Amino acid sequence: MQNKKQLVTIKGTKEGFVFELDDKHLLTDVIEELEQKLSEDDFAEKNGQHVSVVVKLGFRYIDEEEKETLKRLIEGTNRFRIERFDSEVMAKKDVKMLLERTSIKLENKIVRSGQVLDVIGDLLLIGDVNPGGEVRATGNVFILGRLNGVAHAGKNGDEDAVIVASYMNPSQLRIGKYFSRAPDYESEGVYMECGYYDKEKEQILIDRLQVLPYVRNELRNIERRILYG
Repeated sequence: MQNKKQLVTIKGTKEGFVFELDDKHLLTDVIEELEQKLSEDDFAEKNGQHVSVVVKLGFRYIDEEEKETLKRLIEGTNRFRIERFDSEVMAKKDVKMLLERTSIKLENKIVRSGQVLDVIGDLLLIGDVNPGGEVRATGNVFILGRLNGVAHAGKNGDEDAVIVASYMNPSQLRIGKYFSRAPDYESEGVYMECGYYDKEKEQILIDRLQVLPYVRNELRNIERRILYG
């Protein structure tokens, strides 16, 4: 006779414990077995020290109420503290937010003085940003036109975002929390350049567009998305 399959596997690591919960059986059955295992002497409270636990859910999605149930059960022993829940699935709202953050928003317009164009994800603007106009994006900013106003990439704090313009003559560049004002010298602007934050020099640099693949290798993925969707 075969042994009954374990619904809960507990493994020790250098950082603490990993609780692997079976994702093919009812959660109530899994919780019942987990409760039984936590009642064993091996997991009784010792010296009042809290041990870190990662709960692996596999291909199972649990809502906040179910998370609270597991948290009360595991942390109720006064031995463990849950570090995180790991799951191979996501809620629809989380997937939607992720797609928004990683998508490219195409705009075909002129951003005039006093106007602000604000998007989630990367911005691809076919048009100019006039003096007094401003474009913002949580991701990168690509402008197929003249940038004479303000451009803010990575507005939620992404220091790796970049700003690219066919004609670069900004009144201000902002990347994450950093900003660069217009140059002190007179300038007629330059063609096909980009701005990015250099962490070693701790400042926003403007350079030839050709440097981008070297300073931001992940932009090759954006190129593939533009070409192939």
